[in-house]
Amino acid sequence: MTSNYSQLSINPLSSNQIAVTITYLEQTERPSLNMPPAPSFGPRRKTALMRVEKTPVHFYRYLYDLVGAPFNWVSRVTMSDEDLTTILHDDDVYFYVLYVGGAPAGLAEIDARDQKSHELKFFGLAPDFTGMGLGRYFITNILDLAWSRGPERLKLETCTLDHPAALPLYQKFGFHVIDRRKGFVERLAPKTN
Repeated sequence: MTSNYSQLSINPLSSNQIAVTITYLEQTERPSLNMPPAPSFGPRRKTALMRVEKTPVHFYRYLYDLVGAPFNWVSRVTMSDEDLTTILHDDDVYFYVLYVGGAPAGLAEIDARDQKSHELKFFGLAPDFTGMGLGRYFITNILDLAWSRGPERLKLETCTLDHPAALPLYQKFGFHVIDRRKGFVERLAPKTN
């Protein structure tokens, strides 16, 4: 059942790998969502959630790094621009950006290429915007958007490198654990200026 999820190596292939546990979750029915209001930041910091159509690769890579680098997101780092563009420009892949005060604060990617089983492929907040009450607001809206296309299930994965609040948040919003696997992922190389 989890063959469409991330591949893990069972044994470390090099010293540049990190041991992880990946948790696979799913919802099999649309949750009852009480839409929380956007967090209040005062009149000068407003929130907006926007879909990016035909996402430019450079913009995607910027946001993917901004949100994912602290948690060692690696699956799209080594992907070629051509392969990434093919995914991002697919009519059934939806990329959303959460803005706070005009600045990008988070990203969400919904992969609806399988009409029956959609996947919340990526979801997260930029480090400057965690702990502000945005996670609940953001996930509520993203789940509503994901279920609006009528899938039979919505799935996602998280791992022990992700923010510690990720798994409890997903479970609070009705995701159920369907599998756990241990393995190793490649450690991101440190950025050099």
